[in-house]
Amino acid sequence: MYMKSLLIAALALSVGLVRADTLALAEGHPESYTVVKGDTLWDIAGRFLEQPWRWPEIWQVNPQIENPHLIYPGDVIRLVWRDGRPALQLERGGVAVGGREVKLAPRVRAEKHDRAIPALPLDAIDPFLRRLRVVTAGEYESAPYVVSSFEEHLVAGTGNTLYVRGLDPDSTGQRYAVFRRGDPYYDYSEEGRGELLGYEALHVGEVSLQRSGDPASMQVLRATREILVGDRLYPHSEEPLPLFQPHAPDRPVRGRIISAPDVVSQIGQYQVVVLNRGVRDGLEAGHVLAIYQSGRVVRDTIGTEPDARSRERQQREYEAGRIRFERADSNLFDGFAQNLANDVRDNWLAFRKWLQKGRAGVEVELPEERIGELMVFRAYDRVSYALVMGLSAPAHIYDAVANP
Repeated sequence: MYMKSLLIAALALSVGLVRADTLALAEGHPESYTVVKGDTLWDIAGRFLEQPWRWPEIWQVNPQIENPHLIYPGDVIRLVWRDGRPALQLERGGVAVGGREVKLAPRVRAEKHDRAIPALPLDAIDPFLRRLRVVTAGEYESAPYVVSSFEEHLVAGTGNTLYVRGLDPDSTGQRYAVFRRGDPYYDYSEEGRGELLGYEALHVGEVSLQRSGDPASMQVLRATREILVGDRLYPHSEEPLPLFQPHAPDRPVRGRIISAPDVVSQIGQYQVVVLNRGVRDGLEAGHVLAIYQSGRVVRDTIGTEPDARSRERQQREYEAGRIRFERADSNLFDGFAQNLANDVRDNWLAFRKWLQKGRAGVEVELPEERIGELMVFRAYDRVSYALVMGLSAPAHIYDAVANP
């Protein structure tokens, strides 16, 4: 009997795993789709799959495509079936290059990577890729800093001369980005503010080295806002926009939304959020996480009501206190007055009961509800930037995120 129970349990578990592993196609999915300018990989994946983050699974039979992001406007993506599973075949210039049939040579497409469709809407994330970074307190304090400007101006702009201390004399860099420390990022804690995870660093300009020394002389090449004494310098780099594909983390991840730049109250689709999880937690660009609205805490006054005998006594006392008129049935005015008086009394009792709710009952935390998905587009050591991809209800600071 015991072995039979184990077999039944194992069978049930295996069935559950198979169902969880089922790759579901989107309802009304097309048999083929022609890519147009403005598409994103998430958009295209959503046309074919109910779960767009499982895109890599549908490309797994296409080993000659090194990166699924290298898809260009005009390409045709066609749904095919291989060994009973759906797959996507890519056609470029009318030539099918999907599956294992044709080797995709580099000469087939001599396009620049920046013409390939991105995973996310670039206009939503570009400022966070090029104009923001996350630094620790130690990294910021140890960076070279602006000590003054020519003629001791309080602020500096394009064309002005700056003086910088702390620059490595052996540094060969000629161009630097100027950053200013912004808001701190604190970890989530039920007891209040958690541990400091880092600071947002705001890009305020770019400078070039004119003369080495301590202080070194710099010229402002471009200023996106005024440059102030105390702003920090980091080597300038023109990094290309990262190419990544949406996919689920390969290990359990659970965190919180701890900040949402430019958001006043509610977080909507295509807004950037900050997570309290980063590279050390296994996150990387392209990881998709589900968003869970935090369960509200409510007071249960029903489960702590008195027993039936006490309720009967309360009902008798209530009825005894109701106002009655002898001629209520025969006199319209008396009936109206009786009803009005009882309504006033009922409302007063209801108000008193409402006031007493804070002192009665027990607190109950409602369960979390899944309301959407987000995709990480830049991961730092302890925090990450992510873009909200879809929501069924507004999200908020401290909502939970976890594997989809």
